[in-house]
Amino acid sequence: MSEPKTVYAVEDLVIDLYTPSASVRAVDGVSIAVHAGETLAIVGESGSGKTVMTLAPLGLMPEGVTIDIAGSARAADRDLVTLSPKELSRLRGGQFGVIFQDPMSALNPTLKIGPQLAEQARRFAGLSPQASRQEAISLLARTGIPDPEDRYDRYPHELSGGMLQRAMIALALAAKPRVLIADEPTTALDATVQAQILALLRQIQEEDGISVVLITHDIGAVSVLADRVVVLYAGRVAEEGSAIDVLTSPVHPYTKGLLASVPDFRSETATGTREIPGLPPDQTRLEPGCRFADRCNLVEPSCRAKRPELTHVGGAHVPHRAACPVVIGAEGVRTHA
Repeated sequence: MSEPKTVYAVEDLVIDLYTPSASVRAVDGVSIAVHAGETLAIVGESGSGKTVMTLAPLGLMPEGVTIDIAGSARAADRDLVTLSPKELSRLRGGQFGVIFQDPMSALNPTLKIGPQLAEQARRFAGLSPQASRQEAISLLARTGIPDPEDRYDRYPHELSGGMLQRAMIALALAAKPRVLIADEPTTALDATVQAQILALLRQIQEEDGISVVLITHDIGAVSVLADRVVVLYAGRVAEEGSAIDVLTSPVHPYTKGLLASVPDFRSETATGTREIPGLPPDQTRLEPGCRFADRCNLVEPSCRAKRPELTHVGGAHVPHRAACPVVIGAEGVRTHA
């Protein structure tokens, strides 16, 4: 089987965030590849580094946040880490579309929705004003917004949360990106609307053949959309592999804890969920060993002394890797693909 084409990859990525009183190692030596036409889910608790790892190399951190980035983040044969803000803006628009967590803060509340989409299409697709207006209406229709010509002239506050999220997806697609980044796209939506948004993302991914990076803590969304899964914990990759392998045969204790914390409403014998004990580490004062050591019931002295490396544990077609030598070395766990 031939190797899948990589459209975006970060390698040995390290990101430090600075506050007036401390520095935070938000991402610590992460390497991830996004393949053409796939949906890659990046999962983990709040503060695990999911959003920072994905948005910081694109220059999309909130205003006022000071960061240092080391390592590389490559797309279209360019390293985003080395680009000037102007070069990064140009490359970002043609390569990446982003669906932010809160559409009300991502869309300009003082401008009507349609012109915001039309400007994006005009800027990156080179369309005339009339053509960009038609493209914006077409995008609104494609993302399931009823009466798109009327919604074109509406302000963001005049739409419901679900309709706003659809408008945000339309805005992300306006530049015809190769990679669509969806940052918690179903946050604050009810279950029915969540299902509709996930179905829409799957439809877009299949029709356009683009890659989707899904940033989420929602395991249900992962099971619906993802082809591959990367599990982040405290800025490091704990486990990665196909969605089937990671969700049905997890290896790392943290991954097992995440899955155990998800309620299974289908089971008549379910006894409730189990929380992962303890709290994530203080990332202003990090120890050299495994970041999960203080919360792990399998911890050994060696876990605190050395950073665990990602090791192959299986995977018929997609490599399945985990960073836990204690589990990997246990009887019955394969140590190679």
